[in-house]
Amino acid sequence: MTADTGSGAGASSDAGAGSAAGSGSVARKPSTGGRIKAFTILAVLVLSGLTFLAWSQSWGSLLIAGGTTTEASLDVPGSAAAPALSALGLAGIALAGALAIAGPIIRIVLGALEVLLGASVLWSALGALGDPVAAGASVVTTSTGVAGLGSIRELVTAGPASPWPAVTVVLGIAMMIAGIAVVATVRRWPAASRKYQAVTFEGAGGRQSGDPADFFDDEPDDERDEADERDRSYDATATRTATAGNAETRDASAAKPPAGEAPETDEPLRRARDAAVDDWDSLSRGTDPTR
Repeated sequence: MTADTGSGAGASSDAGAGSAAGSGSVARKPSTGGRIKAFTILAVLVLSGLTFLAWSQSWGSLLIAGGTTTEASLDVPGSAAAPALSALGLAGIALAGALAIAGPIIRIVLGALEVLLGASVLWSALGALGDPVAAGASVVTTSTGVAGLGSIRELVTAGPASPWPAVTVVLGIAMMIAGIAVVATVRRWPAASRKYQAVTFEGAGGRQSGDPADFFDDEPDDERDEADERDRSYDATATRTATAGNAETRDASAAKPPAGEAPETDEPLRRARDAAVDDWDSLSRGTDPTR
């Protein structure tokens, strides 16, 4: 009985450990939306890189039908046959990076841009496939000095073709499909990481702010209002006191006699002073004041 009980406990513990491990593996398993996002972004990135690679490859050759040149054929690179592919490929690579951090609305816009990029790649490749002589006209002009599409057509003919124009056609179609997939599945993608979003701080009471200094003011709102009211009252009292002091100073200045003059507090002294002034005026005119 004891052995059976021990073995049962061991089996249950093993089962519990296995279920825990299984649940952990399930928890670590990426969601369907995450897999769709990763696959779509990877597809956009790979297709854009291949488009840039096609721009650097040979797209065929042109055979010289006559003239004085000793060259029998001219190689036509993708940079001459479809010069826009380099810019389109780089734009697609940048778009893949933007998809990883953009929000839902911006992802829809980026998906539409990917469709336009794919259409542009397709148009460039079809133009080179439809008229290889016109696509390599710049190469002929550089090598022989012959200008003008009519003269070039009389001078050269299309030679062996390269698979890269056809590959580029497929890449353009695939880029358009990838853009449509972005627009169609963007709602199933997980939200972008908060690493690329603006930082917002939240206090214990649910208050949010972008400035952490706002949370270091622990003084209640009522106390702050009372302190502000006291400050305003003190300022008003100080202003009234200063105004009254200035008025008293002006009154005292107006009541003060001019410099050099004594205050007139005694009427006899004033009369004696006036009499002395009159006598002095008489003497200055040559008149004897005693007569």
